[in-house]
Amino acid sequence: MGIMGYLRERMGKILAISIGFSLFIFVALDVAKSGGSFFKEDRNILGEAAGEQIKLDEFTKKVDQSSAQFKQGGQGSLSPQITSYVQENVWNIMLRQALLKKEVDKVDLEVGADELNSMVEGDNPDQQIVRAFSDPKTGQYDKSRVLGFLQQLPKLSPDMQNQWKGFIDDLADSKLSEKYVSLVSNGLYVNSLDAKDEYAAKNKIVNFKYVTLPYSSIPDNKVTVTDEDYKSYYDEHKAEFNNAYESRTFDFVSFNAAASKEDSAAVKKQAEKLKDSLVTSKNDSLFVQINAETKTNPVYQHKGRLGNPKLDSVMFSAEKGFVYGPYLANGSYNVAKLVDLRTEPDSVKARHILIDESAIGRDKAMAKADSLKKLIEGGKSFADLAAIYSIDGSKTKGGELGTFGRGTMVPPFDDAAFSGKKGDLKIVESQYGVHLIEIEDTKGSSKSAKVAIVDVPLRASSETQTAVYSKAQSFMASLTKDNFDEIVKKDGLKKQTATDVSGTAASVIGLPSARDLVRWAFGAQKGDVSDKVYIEGDKYVVARLVQIKPQGTLSLEDVKKQIQPMVLNRVKAKQLSEKLQAALSGSTTIDQVAQKSGATVMPIQNMVFANPVIPGAAAEYKLIGTVFGSQPGKLSKPIAGQGGVYVFDVDSFTNPPALADAIRIKQQLGQALMQRADSQVFDALKDKANVKDYRAKYL
Repeated sequence: MGIMGYLRERMGKILAISIGFSLFIFVALDVAKSGGSFFKEDRNILGEAAGEQIKLDEFTKKVDQSSAQFKQGGQGSLSPQITSYVQENVWNIMLRQALLKKEVDKVDLEVGADELNSMVEGDNPDQQIVRAFSDPKTGQYDKSRVLGFLQQLPKLSPDMQNQWKGFIDDLADSKLSEKYVSLVSNGLYVNSLDAKDEYAAKNKIVNFKYVTLPYSSIPDNKVTVTDEDYKSYYDEHKAEFNNAYESRTFDFVSFNAAASKEDSAAVKKQAEKLKDSLVTSKNDSLFVQINAETKTNPVYQHKGRLGNPKLDSVMFSAEKGFVYGPYLANGSYNVAKLVDLRTEPDSVKARHILIDESAIGRDKAMAKADSLKKLIEGGKSFADLAAIYSIDGSKTKGGELGTFGRGTMVPPFDDAAFSGKKGDLKIVESQYGVHLIEIEDTKGSSKSAKVAIVDVPLRASSETQTAVYSKAQSFMASLTKDNFDEIVKKDGLKKQTATDVSGTAASVIGLPSARDLVRWAFGAQKGDVSDKVYIEGDKYVVARLVQIKPQGTLSLEDVKKQIQPMVLNRVKAKQLSEKLQAALSGSTTIDQVAQKSGATVMPIQNMVFANPVIPGAAAEYKLIGTVFGSQPGKLSKPIAGQGGVYVFDVDSFTNPPALADAIRIKQQLGQALMQRADSQVFDALKDKANVKDYRAKYL
């Protein structure tokens, strides 16, 4: 009764625990099936190195900033390849910072406030500051641009201030990196023996004769390669098969969904309709903004700058209002209208005062420009007023911009500068603020055309896309893990292979844009067929994952195909060595060996150790190394080289004069050593740090 009472008293708790445990198992199994984790995963960790985490949000922020800089540099929208380059560059910077953090702490390295200030605004600024604050027109560094920016910094938006702070932090990190590498480099040393070896390698010469039996003399199908042959080669070269990153290899078939002839005709017809409307348009700039794919306002351009030779030839001899096209260019049907044609200078010399309208507003900025204009017209010095009121770096030179051609400045500035005469003062607004411009001189004159261009992209119609997509989907539906090659052959399709693709790749050979497909490959298992038809540009793609290579030392199975040619040559080398060994038996000259083996004697003159290239063949390191370690007048044993098996006979060595200037060679070797030090130091830190890279999951 005591036991039953105990159970009755505690049955509620027992049932609660039992039900709770069952629910835990149920949920855990469900999570496991979905490939997830029961415990919450920190999705903000993009990588780990030396105990430091690389955060996804910080990475994304830096990528956005770098991408913005590319766009400001005239890149426009970034291609997948440029985006991948930016991401890789940011990753390497952040990885470098993570690896460096503990190392600099160990040796108490730091960048002090005074040192950082000197790097930014000192007489010898950091190269990143020089690049950021150089005059875009002259390429010359302008310290006043830095000081002007720092004065304006408190007035800028919080986002801009944060970007500057990030830039300065990166500047300090770069300096720390430089100091650390310098610290390590100071321990590197080139001694006199190194200099003597280098001198001898480049100046001691040898003359010798050789015979060779090339590997190509034995057909591959006449050679039997065993598993032991593969294993033996793999074991001897195992250190060469270290995979720096996890990779995937997949086969794929792409179905081309480019515009058909019918699509091209339809797009051309659409362009012809726009041509009729453009002829009667009263506001060509607005027409372009409404109807063109590329919404570029028409600006005056000299001949050769219209972007199309045919357009150049017709527009500069046409009447105002003439409309040309449709013509096919850059993947679009274009229609072009001559808005205006005028004669203007080939180049202009000008100076300006730039007024910051973001600080005081547009109306006040325009009013200030007008006041300054009146002061100058009344006799005040333009240069003196520029020094006081301009926010541009040119203010230290009286606002001087030098002589420039069309297209150097932003369009509003260009239009004002090239539409006036010497001595004119003009006020114009651009994205940089309000400019008061004085035209100081003009040179030459030629016609300039203002052309409005409306482009209609040549794209596949929905009917074309649907037909091609259906074909791709039908192919995918017929696939299993084992019949990919069979169906490809049956349907007369072309199979392509993307080999050893990294987890961050944005493109593969044959697919300029393949990020989604790569992301699938890194979530699939060997033999899997893609879970859907992937749309990559104008191609519809179906793929099958054929190989996964993990990070670290690859297995024999992973590299078997890669090493097959070398293993074949090794087996051939045994047969050819036996043939040459038989020819050596009883022979006392290289000519006798050649006669017995059916080979030809080849003479080599003035060979140096540092350049072991046999004329007409590849570099033969093992052969030349053995030659320089041999005695003249003795037939060598068979040497298995890169292209075949060799036997040689050294005629003579010629030693160079005694080394007279070891210091110069030591300096050259030291410089080469220092140049390698930076990358090799961080390669060593990476090997030691057990870097974990999760980018394939998140990017």
